[in-house]
Amino acid sequence: MLPDSCLLQRVLAEPRIVRQLGDADWDLLIRQGRAAYLLAKLCIILENNGLICEVPVTAKLHLEAAKRVTDRFRPAVLNEIRNIKRLLGPTGPQWVILKGAAYVFANLSAAQGRVFSDIDILVPKTAIDEIEESFNNDGWTGHSADRYDQRYYREWMHEIPPLRHFQRGTFVDIHHSILPPTASYKPDPEKILAAAIEVNSGIEVLCPEDMIIHSTTHLFHEGEFEHGLRDLVDIDELLGEFAEKEPEFWDNLVPRAVELGLIRPLYYGLHYARTILGTPVPKIVMREAEQGQPNFLMSWVMDFLFLRALAPDHPTCDRPFTGLARWLLYVRSHYLRMPLYLLVPHLVRKAWKSRFEKKEAEAALPEKD
Repeated sequence: MLPDSCLLQRVLAEPRIVRQLGDADWDLLIRQGRAAYLLAKLCIILENNGLICEVPVTAKLHLEAAKRVTDRFRPAVLNEIRNIKRLLGPTGPQWVILKGAAYVFANLSAAQGRVFSDIDILVPKTAIDEIEESFNNDGWTGHSADRYDQRYYREWMHEIPPLRHFQRGTFVDIHHSILPPTASYKPDPEKILAAAIEVNSGIEVLCPEDMIIHSTTHLFHEGEFEHGLRDLVDIDELLGEFAEKEPEFWDNLVPRAVELGLIRPLYYGLHYARTILGTPVPKIVMREAEQGQPNFLMSWVMDFLFLRALAPDHPTCDRPFTGLARWLLYVRSHYLRMPLYLLVPHLVRKAWKSRFEKKEAEAALPEKD
């Protein structure tokens, strides 16, 4: 059961309850929605359910303002994708748009009310050097010059360091896999690239099954859950849209996750989408996905952690041990990415660097009178 304080989660699962909300409830809902980066999405959900007329004037102003911001965001994303297409050329290496930019370009419902800070693409590992050089020649530069960071990305991660355009200030993350080579799960990126589908103009996105599997893998391998509920809403909307448009989607989803070795994150995605948002997953699909379910004790532990971490990052949504749950999942995410002999020195270095840089920044501040 979800705690009563998580009003946003309850509204997302059953929008009609907004008819019962008073002024104090609306104030709380707006604050939780903003903290979860879901204010614009909430506006769209209420509009689609014919409930926007139930919203008090003051709350509606917040919702519609957030939606206007995301409406202006879409053209900028499409323009950046066109820039990448121009840069890589029609005869260059294959590249596939991932995550939020893919939702926008493929005109999926998950793109509505969505903003994100960078564009992610997946490319063959053999083409990384060529593609990075093309970006560098077009005004994109690495965000970090730190030698350790460069080594961390290039030897241990599934992407090169983020690139930033010197004029537009936009970021692109270039991946050669969806998980690091040091991770415990090792999906074959060549299989994922081979199954990508062309949307238009020669630009590709992941096939529906892989898009779901990537979304669940990304969410349940990440250690920072500021966007966790938003990402779960993406999964909920993608599942609903693909189930409606793709006749064989449900039949293919679990076998594809098994093929890629990612059945456990898919299980988590389906389980928590159903538990938190009431996502309608066919019983037979859920039973098939349960081959990725951990044992009874571990299932209890993961419910304890994820039901806390996937709540909005707002004090009114905190349950006992929410902070501990998020910290443990942060440590878990690094453990899933790296073996202990790499992980322990990496975390120690991150902690030392964070503390050292904080002291340097504080020392640089002017003294108070």
